[in-house]
Amino acid sequence: MIMRLRAVLLAGLWLAGAASGAAADPAQRVVSMNLCTDQLAMLLAAPGQLISVSYLARDARSSAMAEVAQNFDINHGLAEEIAFLRPDLVLAGRYTTRVTVDMLQRLGYRVEVFQPENTLDDIRTNLLQMGRALGREAEAERMAEEMQQTLLSLREAADDKPGPETAVYYSSGYTAGARSLGHDIVTTAGLQNIAPKLGLGASGILPLEALILSDADMVIRGASYQGYSRSEEMLRHPALERMLAAPRLTAETRPEWTCGTPLTLSAIHDLRAAAGLEPLE
Repeated sequence: MIMRLRAVLLAGLWLAGAASGAAADPAQRVVSMNLCTDQLAMLLAAPGQLISVSYLARDARSSAMAEVAQNFDINHGLAEEIAFLRPDLVLAGRYTTRVTVDMLQRLGYRVEVFQPENTLDDIRTNLLQMGRALGREAEAERMAEEMQQTLLSLREAADDKPGPETAVYYSSGYTAGARSLGHDIVTTAGLQNIAPKLGLGASGILPLEALILSDADMVIRGASYQGYSRSEEMLRHPALERMLAAPRLTAETRPEWTCGTPLTLSAIHDLRAAAGLEPLE
């Protein structure tokens, strides 16, 4: 263990010195260790530039780009694992394994930290940040502009006529409150999220009794991993199943809800379809 740590330290010091002479050049060996930066990097990186993504990127239950991620080596966010890949840029989220991020930064590695996407507008911010980090500014600007135009059309349609009152219900009774990406997805699709009416902020617990009494026109359940935890059992509670009987509208969250990327737009279009709203060209 001591010998391996020593190798990590030496590798970090060598790379820090090498990187100082070529800081202006685009990174050539990029490692992402966060599910959301994985996907932004896969969308923007030049061929061969991204060499590793987190193991979560291959999990189709949470990653919207699980199939694409099969083309990359994976990592588990361990400092020695990242160091042995000899990256000249590491991508991390604000809440990515802090011990690893701190160690890599102390060793002199360039680590670009991204904030979580709490709104659809945050996607543009992170797209442009990723473009700068990878030296792919033009590609990021183009992707952000295309997304912005689609968002404008969606928001105009949502303002024309309020859609059905909607509740989002995740494992353990969590919901998508105001100031959350889930709330923005719901309202941009033209639906009315009931969480703000109940005084719930970015996140909060929506008791099953309150959900049933709300008599919401539509219920969006969090995607179940088909596990056997008590938190997931709430998504299949008999009282909830009775509430969800036709003609009530229902839908389920998708991996595009987990991280904010341009792919989130497809989830919004699908949500409109599930709610019976007119599709947009």
